[in-house]
Amino acid sequence: MKIALPYGRERLNLDLAGLNSTVIEPKFVAGLPCEESAFTKAARSPINSPPLQEIIAPGEHLAVVIADITRPLPSERLLPWLFRELPQVDPAQVVIIVGTGSHRINTKEEVVSMVGDEVAQRYRIVIHDGHDASSLAPAGMSSFGYSVSFNREYVEADRRIILGFIEPHFMAGFSGGYKAVFPGITGVDAIMPYHGVNNIGHPKSTWGILKGNPTQKSVRAGGSLLPVDFCINVSLNRNLEITGFFCGEPIDAHEAGCRFVKKTAMVPCAQPFPVVITTNSGYPLDQNLYQSVKGMSAAAEILAPGGLILIAARCNDGFPDHGNFRRQLFAHHSAKAILETLYTPGFSEFDQWETQKLAQILLKGRIGILSDLKHGDVERAHMNPISDMQKALEDELERVGRKAPVAVLPEGPQTIPYICRPDSRRTSG
Repeated sequence: MKIALPYGRERLNLDLAGLNSTVIEPKFVAGLPCEESAFTKAARSPINSPPLQEIIAPGEHLAVVIADITRPLPSERLLPWLFRELPQVDPAQVVIIVGTGSHRINTKEEVVSMVGDEVAQRYRIVIHDGHDASSLAPAGMSSFGYSVSFNREYVEADRRIILGFIEPHFMAGFSGGYKAVFPGITGVDAIMPYHGVNNIGHPKSTWGILKGNPTQKSVRAGGSLLPVDFCINVSLNRNLEITGFFCGEPIDAHEAGCRFVKKTAMVPCAQPFPVVITTNSGYPLDQNLYQSVKGMSAAAEILAPGGLILIAARCNDGFPDHGNFRRQLFAHHSAKAILETLYTPGFSEFDQWETQKLAQILLKGRIGILSDLKHGDVERAHMNPISDMQKALEDELERVGRKAPVAVLPEGPQTIPYICRPDSRRTSG
């Protein structure tokens, strides 16, 4: 049996013939037969909200928040449908804000590819920079005790619409909802405590859990400081076709989408595996190592202690080069040393949350990665570089035994497996 692993914009073939393998994939949901008509219906009959057309009056300034280039949100399709549903809104009264969060600034070419030529020409687009204090304005105090600023264009708008893509998330339980603005268009001063070591280290800050998840609680506490007038969330299949619209009041629409996604994306497993093969779902999700920790984290959910994760992630954008992620990994001789630094009282440094997640995975097992990264850099980041996924798998089976069970997650973090024994059940809450 051969299986194709997404790798950048390509596919890698892996031969599983004769192996004790289990392929774990999300339940495939066909794309909607007519996405635009489905959007129109969702916008006119939203969840716990007036219809979209009734929310925004002529002359009001509208801010629309979309995801950046690292997310597969189909903004190029959604935005034209959205604006056609709002004929009373003059394009001159609209600003589209690209929610980069703590990621790098997207290029003009990337933005055009995200929104499409027509939207790029007709509407003003602002790329958020959470490090630029002059572009921020205060929104209030989070219930968790720190002040929150958002992009000034968003704060000063009369009306606000947020767009997002719902998938399981390795910290917040699920993406989507208020994550579009917190941390999407938040200043770094608020991102730091939101991604604090205790939040990220909490056992409920993980895949598929909303109830009691301190990371999700922080998202909602910060995101709701300013009114969001309409939320547009979508679910996607592996072909990036829209499988559902969840529109309306931000929390109710988000939770409806999370329930839908959980049924298709979370898969119970009876036992852990000594070898787990994964990806980061290919482009645009596997452009750097920082994002690819998600695919590793999904695999770690079912990894036997001391086992091996093999991940195919292109990482053509590096670690990335900006931020502290690479430096934090290189500065320590082990995963244990990384966590000792991060848990030092008073320590606080940008990007520590992703470093923390990777270190937690490395304490559980080993990681081999097929990527564009330099092999020496991979080793300094406490992982093993591989040049051939098939050979790496064969080498590990020679070590642990040819009959050892192997799990394969072709779509990486689009599928979240979990250990479900007869005496226990995991629920998203």
